[in-house]
Amino acid sequence: MVLAADYPFLEILGSMILFFAWVAWFWVLISIISDLFRRHDVSGWGKALWMLFVIVVPFLGVLVYLIAQGPHMAERNLEHAKAQQAQFDSYVRDVAAGPSGEIANAKKLLDAGTISEAEFESIKQKALA
Repeated sequence: MVLAADYPFLEILGSMILFFAWVAWFWVLISIISDLFRRHDVSGWGKALWMLFVIVVPFLGVLVYLIAQGPHMAERNLEHAKAQQAQFDSYVRDVAAGPSGEIANAKKLLDAGTISEAEFESIKQKALA
């Protein structure tokens, strides 16, 4: 009968650490590749050279990219997150306004004299339809 002694605890722990390092490595690699392809300040040839460097000499390529572009990666991620948040907020405002928002805007235009009563009624009917 084979017991657990064939695979001792320290080897299990070492395997877990190695697996975690492997997953973390791929996480960093994917982060670098996504950052590289999101950049607008690097030409296609520059991106191709970075990719070649990261693929041919992976450890050195990733370290050099992180050292050279690390702070800029964080800035680009922050800008991307802000742009996504602004787009989401705009979408929510547009959807939340719905028909009542259209009618309220039309009422403001009517009160300002920009549109006539007939145009207001037309906008109101379209919004409620």
